[in-house]
Amino acid sequence: MDNGIECTLSKFDDNTKLCGVVDMLEGRDAIQKDLDRLERWAYVNCMKFNKAKCKVLHMGQCNPKHKDRLGREWIERCPEEKDLGY
Repeated sequence: MDNGIECTLSKFDDNTKLCGVVDMLEGRDAIQKDLDRLERWAYVNCMKFNKAKCKVLHMGQCNPKHKDRLGREWIERCPEEKDLGY
């Protein structure tokens, strides 16, 4: 799952988080490439991400809030997210 991933990938039980800095277009492109890699990994391994649970959390005041997709579906934005049930 981690092969070729450029951003930070964290895995917990049945949760996966991808984090990256988007201060330039290269950062945005790196995150999207990693999302594409994860989608391909899931397909090759006959697995699926629960896209209804996938969320994008934009942080920072100057964040350009780019839209991200997993496969062909856009990932929903959220203003906050609980971390591991806390």
